[in-house]
Amino acid sequence: MSGLSVAHRVALAALIEQASDATLVKLSSAAVALPGARALELGAMLADEVLDRNRRRLVMAPLLPMFRPRVDGVEAMTFPPAVLPRLWKAGSTREPSLLPRLDKEGADATAVCDRICLAAAAAVRDRPELVWPADLEPARRERGLFDLAACLDLAHLARRGLPSIEVWLKRPDGDQIAELRLLIKDCAAVHEDGAQRVLEMLFSHLEDAVLILRIITQSSCASGREGFLSASELAGFVERLIAGVGARVARIGAFRPGSDLANVGSVIEDLTWCANVLNELDVTLTLNPLSVWGKSVRDARVSIAGQLSAFLRAADRAVDKALPLERVRIAGRMTLKSPQLTAPVQGETVQAVRHLLKLVGAVRGPASVFGAESDRKKLVESLTDRLSDYADKALTVVNDGEAEDEVNALRLVELAARCLDLIDARDAARTVRRRAAVAGAGKGGSKPSSRAA
Repeated sequence: MSGLSVAHRVALAALIEQASDATLVKLSSAAVALPGARALELGAMLADEVLDRNRRRLVMAPLLPMFRPRVDGVEAMTFPPAVLPRLWKAGSTREPSLLPRLDKEGADATAVCDRICLAAAAAVRDRPELVWPADLEPARRERGLFDLAACLDLAHLARRGLPSIEVWLKRPDGDQIAELRLLIKDCAAVHEDGAQRVLEMLFSHLEDAVLILRIITQSSCASGREGFLSASELAGFVERLIAGVGARVARIGAFRPGSDLANVGSVIEDLTWCANVLNELDVTLTLNPLSVWGKSVRDARVSIAGQLSAFLRAADRAVDKALPLERVRIAGRMTLKSPQLTAPVQGETVQAVRHLLKLVGAVRGPASVFGAESDRKKLVESLTDRLSDYADKALTVVNDGEAEDEVNALRLVELAARCLDLIDARDAARTVRRRAAVAGAGKGGSKPSSRAA
């Protein structure tokens, strides 16, 4: 059987180049199982692409995260993803004889990585159209090319610092801090703004953006003071974090417990992120409360604290709506409140209480940071008593045989138990479920599933 034609190879090469790493692995596994000469050629093409990407990943490691936007949305120095394969091709084709030496770890491979990065920097300056086409994000092209070439110039120094990131984020000793400061000094000797650029490269490797503050404050004896930092080129990192807090404060403020329930998960993430950032700012920097940064942080705290209080009140009301009580006459004019056991166990009110109580249970950490933990704790204690009492009264009605719809009544009890789970009252929830299981068995009914609630 004849092999692949030139046209086939060109078309397949274009498709393979566009495939993600995960897709490439799956295609390689599938090609091995296929019979015929064409399958063998396809397998060889896929294997070559995998090898090439492994080499690219090794060489471009200091810059690799900069070719995708940050997941947390914080502003950062980034480049279009389409530039990466072009950049790699432009750099690697200048040193083709050195590529096999990348396949073995060691100092030799590191030296080749650094040499190819310098070749790529030269390619960016000499043939920019090969790396960054004129029609690809033209508004930022010129600045992007300049930044890319400068970062490639510093790649060998950034590569030296990558293994130490975890150490610098914890409690570095004197030698480790000296290593960081020497790295910053060496980068500043290469470029006037080399210190900021290498920090941008290290920043791209941090999933949690606020951790860059720990590295910045170790870079100089004076970096922990706001006055020094705000006047330096490193102020941009703090400003980006504060801007990120501001954007999340706006999203939290726009959330409406009655209509935006599908966004509760995002609100919890935003609250947690803001709490982490503001807490880290307090620990790593000495902010002047009258400065721009200090005022921004204070305003953010006040706004989020107010929103948290509103969410807690909304959750309190949601419980009353989802598990309503009604007045029942017991003798003469005497009445007492008893669970309304015909209430629905599905619908908007039930979804609302589950989402809002999920928020109450999940914001324990943020509530402490924003001064709302006392109110949250009081609400949790109050809801634990109310939900337990609701379940007790409902089960008493069931055990007395007075429930109009026993199955629905037990499902409401399960809903109460689920609400207790959401606010982390696990012991109370287990007690309710044990009593419900006995009540269901005693009356010969079937135990309602938690999914039904």
